[in-house]
Amino acid sequence: MSGKLNSLTDVLKKTLFFFETLSAPELVPYVHRQMLAEYTPGQVEERIRHCLTQHKCFSNEDRHNWTLNLEGRRENDKYYNLLLKKQKPLSLNEMTNNGSVKKKRKPVSETAGLINDGRFVQLENGYWGLTEWEVESGNYSLRHLVIKALKLHPTGLSPAQLRDVVGNWRNTKIAEIKGMLSKFPYFEEIGDGVWCYNAETRIIHDRILKRYLEALKRQGARWHSDRERWSRRSEGLKKQLEEVTAARREAAAALALRKDDINRYDQMVTQMAEKDLLLALRKKEIYRYKEHLQKLDSKANSILYQCRLWVKRARDNEAENNNFRESLQRNQQSLETLFSKLQQYKERDRESKTGLMELKEQHAERVAELQTTIVNLRQKLERNQDARGQEEEIWRDEINTLSTDLKHSMSEGERLNRVLRLAQQELAEMKNEYAALEMQLTHPLVRLVVRLVEIFSRSPRQVL
Repeated sequence: MSGKLNSLTDVLKKTLFFFETLSAPELVPYVHRQMLAEYTPGQVEERIRHCLTQHKCFSNEDRHNWTLNLEGRRENDKYYNLLLKKQKPLSLNEMTNNGSVKKKRKPVSETAGLINDGRFVQLENGYWGLTEWEVESGNYSLRHLVIKALKLHPTGLSPAQLRDVVGNWRNTKIAEIKGMLSKFPYFEEIGDGVWCYNAETRIIHDRILKRYLEALKRQGARWHSDRERWSRRSEGLKKQLEEVTAARREAAAALALRKDDINRYDQMVTQMAEKDLLLALRKKEIYRYKEHLQKLDSKANSILYQCRLWVKRARDNEAENNNFRESLQRNQQSLETLFSKLQQYKERDRESKTGLMELKEQHAERVAELQTTIVNLRQKLERNQDARGQEEEIWRDEINTLSTDLKHSMSEGERLNRVLRLAQQELAEMKNEYAALEMQLTHPLVRLVVRLVEIFSRSPRQVL
């Protein structure tokens, strides 16, 4: 089947059809090789898990390894038979307009039905094909084909047997297979030249490799930060060097002026030696020139010293400014974190206050309901007591006539008194504990007392 697959679901269908059963971490390199190259392995695994759980054509009975359901849906059997007959990819319109397909559905529902059927895959041009058609072995590396062969033969294979099995998919030399077997630790040699595949070792190897790559990434980030820090430091040193060079140039200019003055002075001395008579008149002027030269010399030295002091002060000021900037950045970061925490605490406090007000309102409503229930129970108890008093008067009038039932009546009266005391105790407990009031009101003992009172209130009348 020529053509590129349309979506991640189709790539997973072809891969699980080829390998029969794989876990989500084992599917990552196969999918990463064909699509989602710009994503990290962690992001690819997350998308794979979402796609596997979303579609019904994938199942994982052991909650670890995933398989492809090739039974399919009955309403798609006509499309399956049509593609088997044509042996080439067809569009949805071509399949629905075919004479053998009588029932027509909406394109959206048909597309969804084919996507959730493990027998069909969609190409990038919109055509549909069968999963069982020829698998393009170029999409899988030699390592994947060796894993497939060893999974088909769990008892193990020799390199020569592996070459024969893998040769059905791709022409491979036995040296390449031996190099692949010795390269990865999850290919284990269980005997003399017999190799097998350990899936658990591969998962552990992939995890260790992932951690190693993350450590390399962190080391690279640390190296880049150190490089930037050293580059900033070198730029600062270059600036300092430029300042020192400028100071040296100024000092060299002062020394050149001094040298010119000395040459001028030497010329004057030679002229004075030649003209002694004239120089005697100009001695005072010569002394003034000499003092001027000394002043210039001292001035040049002082300028040089001041330049050095300025360079030192500039370095100190720059270091202090850097320290102040770093402390200012740290303070700003700490202030931002504190402000965000304060906002969170205020928000939580506001939510807790609103929840407390709602609880108070609910509590007040509950208390009002309980008070009305207590008043009703109290009125009912008073009515029961009045009825009991009337019954006792009737019983006292009929004691002489009911001598045979005296013991029974006394026992019933004592039992009724005990039940009445229990009811009064339960009523006092209901006043003190509102939280358990509703459970106590529905207690079967209270209902029994009420029924007994009603029975005894009717019994004297029945006897009369």
